[in-house]
Amino acid sequence: MNMAVDLGWYLALAALLFCIGVAGVLTRRNALIIFMSIELMLNAVNLTFIAFSRSLTNVDGQVFVFLVMAVAAAEVAVGLAIIVTIFRHKETVDIDKVNLMKW
Repeated sequence: MNMAVDLGWYLALAALLFCIGVAGVLTRRNALIIFMSIELMLNAVNLTFIAFSRSLTNVDGQVFVFLVMAVAAAEVAVGLAIIVTIFRHKETVDIDKVNLMKW
């Protein structure tokens, strides 16, 4: 029995993940949670690319997702390094308590 998932379900899941990510960025004050929410939004966009790539039987979307994942991996390394540096100097990752203009 072949039960193929419709494109709309993939897009609905991607929209839900993206909305959760936006809500996390807008409501949270912790830099790590905001960072994870941004990564969730990137993965929602990647899911959309993969869904359309599969639907159109074209590998261009999958190649683009591979490039986005490589950039996201570099972003994670740099972002976490910045967060660790801020934590060492300010001893908090709360974005309301961090003023980067004054060390």
